[in-house]
Amino acid sequence: MSAEKDERRSAGELEAAVMAALWAAGTPLTPAQVQTELASGLARTTVTTILSRLHEKGTLERQRQGRGYAYRPVQDPHGLTALRMHSELDRGSDRETVLARFVAQLNPDDEGVLRRLLRENP
Repeated sequence: MSAEKDERRSAGELEAAVMAALWAAGTPLTPAQVQTELASGLARTTVTTILSRLHEKGTLERQRQGRGYAYRPVQDPHGLTALRMHSELDRGSDRETVLARFVAQLNPDDEGVLRRLLRENP
């Protein structure tokens, strides 16, 4: 395997870095602005591809800015995690088993938080 391939980051890592840059900015950013924020040497086309994919997944909204788009997250980090959890839950055919196993693997503190939240939000 070449050194270049060894240095490549996974798509998940790149998406996470882009999301972190957008959350930190707190305002919609163009691909060029995201590229600058990342300061990672990624090509603008790579950044644009990542932004487009995140938009297609429903993770980002975009608005026209000049001849291109500016992107912003549709959720804060906690909301995005909740959406991912729902997405994973929706993939399974036996929701009850998935939820039961999830709860069984919670540590006592998290289980207490979940019980409290369920009482407060019937």
